[in-house]
Amino acid sequence: MTEQVQYLTPAWRDEAEKRLKTELSPERMNFITSSMSNIYLDCPDGSSRYLFFRFEKGEFADLLLGEGEPPPAEFKISGKYDTFAKISRAELGSQRALMTGKLKLKGNMVKALKLASIADRLNKVLSTIPAQY
Repeated sequence: MTEQVQYLTPAWRDEAEKRLKTELSPERMNFITSSMSNIYLDCPDGSSRYLFFRFEKGEFADLLLGEGEPPPAEFKISGKYDTFAKISRAELGSQRALMTGKLKLKGNMVKALKLASIADRLNKVLSTIPAQY
């Protein structure tokens, strides 16, 4: 894919799902079973959105994009659209964003830190999507 897609649109979600399924094997994901909702606040249109990820035994299972209340997840991470956009462009690491208060985490912090390298792999794949922010 060489054409740019608008960030956090159905077309971007479809491209993200395709890339996550092909680039993240169960081995690379350490066979984890977990779920995470990213809550995007202050989107350019004034709304809030969520991006929900779910993995079963390391296999990519779900990627949902929507507005309103996200599905229940083991981890809920909220922050401004601009912060998530920087992470998706690989300009800011998710761990640094959490530690500096740019992102807020609800869930088991100890487990989240153990899974940080896996989140970095996921974000690295997302950063390869040619997107307009």
